[in-house]
Amino acid sequence: MTAIASGRMLFAPHALLPEGWAANVLLAWDDAGSLLQATPNTSPTDGVAVATGPLLPGMPNLHSHAFQRAFAGLTEYRGAASSDSFWTWRDLMYRFALAVSPEQLELIATQLYIEMLQAGFTSVCEFHYVHHDGHGQPYANPAEMSLRLVAAAKHAGIGITLLPVLYQHSGFGGQAPRDDQRRFVQSVDGLLSLVERLRSLGVRVGVAPHSLRAVAPEALAELVAGITAMDASAPIHIHIAEQQQEVDDCVAWSGLRPVQWLLEHADLDARWCLVHATHLDAAEARGMAASGAVVGLCPSTEANLGDGLFGALQFIDAGGVWGIGSDSHASVGAAEELRLLEYGQRLLQQRRNVLATAAHAQVADALWLAAVRGGGQASGLSGAVAGLQAGQRADFVVLGGDASLAGLAPSQVLAGHVFASHGRQAVSDVWVGGHQRIAAGRHAMGDEALHGFVAARTQLLAAI
Repeated sequence: MTAIASGRMLFAPHALLPEGWAANVLLAWDDAGSLLQATPNTSPTDGVAVATGPLLPGMPNLHSHAFQRAFAGLTEYRGAASSDSFWTWRDLMYRFALAVSPEQLELIATQLYIEMLQAGFTSVCEFHYVHHDGHGQPYANPAEMSLRLVAAAKHAGIGITLLPVLYQHSGFGGQAPRDDQRRFVQSVDGLLSLVERLRSLGVRVGVAPHSLRAVAPEALAELVAGITAMDASAPIHIHIAEQQQEVDDCVAWSGLRPVQWLLEHADLDARWCLVHATHLDAAEARGMAASGAVVGLCPSTEANLGDGLFGALQFIDAGGVWGIGSDSHASVGAAEELRLLEYGQRLLQQRRNVLATAAHAQVADALWLAAVRGGGQASGLSGAVAGLQAGQRADFVVLGGDASLAGLAPSQVLAGHVFASHGRQAVSDVWVGGHQRIAAGRHAMGDEALHGFVAARTQLLAAI
């Protein structure tokens, strides 16, 4: 019994608990992978493994489109248009979306989810909208593509919240969908049926009305009522105000800005995650913060697509909750998303350490803890992945892979990881639900997954 118990324990000389850094922390978890304790000021126990570096709570990735990993880096050239934008990039993205097969999606997602683990992410919210076959017809199993993502998460060993997407229109006012959106289009009843099927298989699932331009008000209300009746705690994610053109088009359609429209027409609460929310005015920022909704920030994708900069300071000062995602996976790294978020605010405010707090003067500590909190809430798992404390899932990350950070205090190691990595990977070991998935920076099926990913991408490039 003692040997089994010791295998479910880890001693950390330094660990980042919800209230801040603590010394000599003993972690213990049960057979289900839930933490029984995260007790500071303890002593090492014989037979219990010792973390080789500072230990952090695992980071939730609150926004992912897994298939887009296959063309990361392949759209960085100027096309025929006089200037490239999100909208020209989207046309290229649709070519991949039309071509990807179920088998290819599973291979791509498996590699991506392993990369997430290696970068410090321990769970992912998958915003999934490629539902049908290449002709726009449902598969024999309508959950075929969804289950490929669930299988990929199982292969990698990452936690997943699946968010099937409702997509019906190509623009505000109920414009007919484009032909190259045919794999996305669903009825409300069809989407809720898919959700129910996934729930019956034990998948943590919510819904994602794609955006106000893709889902009409009546369908949005019907979807929210349907998922609420099914599971009142299920997360609801939506793309919102990512691009200035979207804001302008929404005003032309409704007379209101996108977030303003949501605040006036949807009952926003803590279940909601507003992804991007790049273009806000002060009233919208205050309203979002007051609603309790999470803002899902994806700084590397937002920079890659030229979206703009989210005004984080006014939102956070109003009590707003936020988390991070890797979205299109132009980059996959928890530290990089946090670094870009802070640097964007420095450029806006023309000062340093903008997002430090009264409780956490070290900005990296403040960023990591805030993103864990918001990501856990957006995952619909705030009672399970909200940090290193009893009752939470045993998701944690050990920093020890960058020898240049040796000799530093734990808060300095995290700051170095976020702001001074110099291209090195500081994440050494990662546990999800008490199971070690990354050891010394490597995943047990890393070579196999990489081979499958490269083969799938090669096939896709030949097909488009």
